[in-house]
Amino acid sequence: MVRTREASHTMTGYHRQRRPDAERGAISVFLAVLVPGLLLIIGLAVDGGAKVAAAQRANAIADEAARAGGQALDVSAALTGEVRVDPAAAVAAAQDYLARNGVPGTVTVVDGDTLYVTTSITQPTTFLGLIGISSLTVEGSGIADLIPDATDSAGAGP
Repeated sequence: MVRTREASHTMTGYHRQRRPDAERGAISVFLAVLVPGLLLIIGLAVDGGAKVAAAQRANAIADEAARAGGQALDVSAALTGEVRVDPAAAVAAAQDYLARNGVPGTVTVVDGDTLYVTTSITQPTTFLGLIGISSLTVEGSGIADLIPDATDSAGAGP
């Protein structure tokens, strides 16, 4: 039996030749769905980690600014032997610390004996910019108790 060209294209042979063509491009569709999802997950991990680091930095700078303000002693009172913090000097020292670190923030004295510092840091994103999120803003806070007048704490032990 001699096979001719037409005889070799039986129904089964035809499907064997067409089956690889039917799946052609299946990997492209799979990658088109998978790659954006992977980029989003990587973006959340990288930029989420950067946001956590920025929040830690905002809190650390706010704490340090509050400490700097808490050390602003009233010089005239110190010369007479009293140890107390000048609230206006405390605010100025904390604002100076924020300015030297290039971090915007607010400094307030609450009830005359507590220095409250808030900071705000804007962190640019790396991967999330691909979906329109170009930056993430975090806030930090720090509190320092101002040393009260020595007469207010008379009799109080360490």
